[in-house]
Amino acid sequence: MIAKTPLHANHLANGAKMVDFHGWEMPLHYGSQLEEHNYVRKSAGMFDVSHMTVVDILGAGGRQFLRKLLTNDVDLLEHTGRALYSCMCNEHGGIIDDLIVYQRASDNYRLVLNSATRTRDLDWIRNKSEGFSVGLQERTELAMLAVQGPDAIARTMSILTPAQIDAVSTLTNFECVDVDRWFFARTGYTGEDGLEIIIPKEEISTLWTSLLQAGVKPCGLAARDTLRLEAGMLLYGQDMDESTTPLESSLEWTVKWRPEDRDFIGMGALLSQKRQGVQRKLVGLVLQDKGVMRAGQRVIVEGNAEGLITSGTYSPTLAQSIALARVPTNTGELVMVDIRGKLIPARVGKPRFVKRGQII
Repeated sequence: MIAKTPLHANHLANGAKMVDFHGWEMPLHYGSQLEEHNYVRKSAGMFDVSHMTVVDILGAGGRQFLRKLLTNDVDLLEHTGRALYSCMCNEHGGIIDDLIVYQRASDNYRLVLNSATRTRDLDWIRNKSEGFSVGLQERTELAMLAVQGPDAIARTMSILTPAQIDAVSTLTNFECVDVDRWFFARTGYTGEDGLEIIIPKEEISTLWTSLLQAGVKPCGLAARDTLRLEAGMLLYGQDMDESTTPLESSLEWTVKWRPEDRDFIGMGALLSQKRQGVQRKLVGLVLQDKGVMRAGQRVIVEGNAEGLITSGTYSPTLAQSIALARVPTNTGELVMVDIRGKLIPARVGKPRFVKRGQII
């Protein structure tokens, strides 16, 4: 049976085209993906992300456990109210999931996981938590809304209480705060500034309506995908999975090698790969002619070596087709992409195209 978020009726009332997204009925768009994309880049849009999995890690052993579980090191969270992005790997260095961890207290960490990997993630985390003084609490009573864009914070603050305004106004990037049963984080998946707000399910519809009245535009999965791709943000199950490592996915920055005695899950395999030399890497492609790159298309590299596009789209901001592709490590500055049997040149660059609305 397909699941519905607490905002399902709101989506229908706003004319959303609904689709099945990993077992959830979610809005694809509300009439125009392009308008929604551009509105987020120029003003403020909101996304229902209540399908995401929220898990709290509670107990005195939480920090020690997460230092073992994740490639990034929660010891870098200098104080309560900080967050970091990390991979969660298996013993072979394959990526089980990517996630954000928020430190709410010294004995309270919040993880936000991908919905498509919920069951596997929870089983993995529970299994690996044995022997640590921690408890896991999946917060199914909560809902989540992301408000993104250059005007996102100002428009959100216009509908908050004085106490909430005071708390949110001091947040910097990758910081979070709890106030009045609402959890605010200055994080997102669009490459723009904004907030992700986690609150009780019964309050989310009121928040949606208030933001709508404040000029925040509803946005669907289609715009979310083009926005995240322009920003070079990876999609689990498409740009990386258990068959790929962080080193092959432009995510080595999330792997903290020191102190060596931390010995996080997958550390040995990743160290071995690093020493032997990584054979493939994730890059950004910009098509140099007409056409649209899509996931699954072949990338032809000089010398007949091949790569594969993992995500591709038409970029409204660049007015060109862009893609993420996994290619041999020694790939040069130009490749050919097989689009319906026709080889079209593409320029190779960093796997990021737009930052805060500006082409980079």
